[in-house]
Amino acid sequence: MADDCLFCRIVDGEVPADVVTRTDRVLAFRDINPQAPTHVLVISLEHHPDVGALADVDPEALAELVRVGRQIAAEEAQGDFRLVFNSGAQANQSVFHVHGHVLSGRDMTWPPG
Repeated sequence: MADDCLFCRIVDGEVPADVVTRTDRVLAFRDINPQAPTHVLVISLEHHPDVGALADVDPEALAELVRVGRQIAAEEAQGDFRLVFNSGAQANQSVFHVHGHVLSGRDMTWPPG
């Protein structure tokens, strides 16, 4: 865990979150600035800076993150969803702890911008 990481503090229960589900590898909670009717962040319980780092170190945790995202979309929005990972500052990553944005519940456009 990184002491200065917001998501690590959420995992530890120091910062409150609207938790959707938790497994032994990932935590899912509602985004505080939703961009779709369903906008849930799914994060690894362990600190990894981005999705590539998680894939290198713990591909099973990455697979679980995707499964949990799919499960949330199935339960909340008929199964159709977009799963977005921002990796790096130029890609608009603002918290450097791997997280996937599960977006669902509305028509998605392309390109996403």
